[in-house]
Amino acid sequence: MSLTNTFTSRRAFLTGSGKKSAATLLASLPFAAIASAQSAPAYATSSDKTDDLVFMSATKIAQLIREKKVSSVEVVKAHYARIDVVNPKLNAVVQFCRDRALAEAKAADDLLASGKSKGPLHGVPMTIKDSWDTEGVISTGGTQGRAFFVPSKDATIVARLRAAGAILLGKTNTPEFTLGGISGLGTTVNIIYGMSRNPYDVTRSTSGSTGGGGAIIAAGGSPFDVGTDFGGSIRGPAHANGIAGIKPTSGRIPRTGHIVDYGGVFESYQQGGPMARKVEDLALLMPILSGPDDLDCAILPMPWTEPSTVDLSKLRVAYYTSLAPDSAKPTAEMTATVLACAKFFEGLGCKVTESHPPGAIEAAELSTKLREGDGNAWQKRLTEKYKTTKPGPDRRFDYPLIATSEYTKLLEDRDAWRSKMLGWVKSFDLIICPPSLGPAPVIGSREGNERVRGSGYTTTYNLTGWPSGVVRAGTSPEKMPLGIMLTAQPWREDVVLAAMSAVEGKFGGWSKPSI
Repeated sequence: MSLTNTFTSRRAFLTGSGKKSAATLLASLPFAAIASAQSAPAYATSSDKTDDLVFMSATKIAQLIREKKVSSVEVVKAHYARIDVVNPKLNAVVQFCRDRALAEAKAADDLLASGKSKGPLHGVPMTIKDSWDTEGVISTGGTQGRAFFVPSKDATIVARLRAAGAILLGKTNTPEFTLGGISGLGTTVNIIYGMSRNPYDVTRSTSGSTGGGGAIIAAGGSPFDVGTDFGGSIRGPAHANGIAGIKPTSGRIPRTGHIVDYGGVFESYQQGGPMARKVEDLALLMPILSGPDDLDCAILPMPWTEPSTVDLSKLRVAYYTSLAPDSAKPTAEMTATVLACAKFFEGLGCKVTESHPPGAIEAAELSTKLREGDGNAWQKRLTEKYKTTKPGPDRRFDYPLIATSEYTKLLEDRDAWRSKMLGWVKSFDLIICPPSLGPAPVIGSREGNERVRGSGYTTTYNLTGWPSGVVRAGTSPEKMPLGIMLTAQPWREDVVLAAMSAVEGKFGGWSKPSI
């Protein structure tokens, strides 16, 4: 693979300054061609042709506000009006901050009139998953012990977005602790707010755990949201709701202020990342969200690479439709979507090869043993930390304990598998596969839970920590969205986003639901 890439750190993105230590660190990695660091433009120009404010990309909204073609107050009011229409059917937005949002929009318009701007998101509305702390706005994380909890400060990612000019509309629904729903793994539901529903068919799941965010973005109630992904919680809802979302490399975005904090055995699994209707918005948001906050000790000062610098024709592409030749098979339409994408990249000049990730099914089973091997004590600690006396019925603390010697052997086996995966991915720059076995299932159906349990596509790349995104690339016979999952080598979010943008351009990406 030969790419001409330019890099900029988050700080360089915002201030125009370089960061030599980050470039030096990246140069020591075995992956990717490196060029000298350059600053990315602070203000992006949109390619979105949409005319309706509530269906525009965040990038285009920001551009129109900067150009004074629309006011922030108009934009915020339009999104609240849309939420009022669709949210009673979706139950996606569960907390609102209308007065504050409108006051901040008015202040943004006044500031712009004086010739000043807060940053690349000046005056742009957003929603945030309810697992992130938001100053002055109830933040439950779906658990009873925080039903009325009002944080005194924003999570790091929320603070960064607001500093860049974004305006919070409200919070979006999540299962308790972001871990599976009461009606099955693939749902977004909790005992405080209830079930979120899919805008393409309200009898179907939004997936989880960022299901509220996925649903309201698809329905035009929010330009973007920031979710978290422990085993597919960004990519699953992106697939189910027909939008775009990316789980970044482990160590890219701080988790400070998230209900499931950083650290511990599952350190690398849970990552925050943006979701939007358009891929261009993910590219806009990632540099703002990225970089150390001197609190989350796992976050590295890695430079940011502009997706526009990637030469797609030079990519070495792997694809697969099932995790192993004898594992669960996706629907015919899901398979056809993967094959169409593989053919598309082949047509661009890429070398495309069918190849399965080694030992992925066994690794998923190993991860389950790690999660349950201490009797789910880590989840019990969460309930105690937040004084939750009535955890949801899907919380279990009675898994049989295993010996410490067996547990440490599981950790060794996990890392040995990660090394094997690094050896496999050295031959490829991009990996194409399904995000799920099929479209969003009917809520409460046996098929739905089996579909989530039987795939493991997303979990593979939580275990490796590699960047992985989903964008719509097809439609099921039930008229439900079908996403495609695109994954790259560590720290190569630029490759993921460039590939997602190409797929979006070829296959259409998000389309307006009938709700």
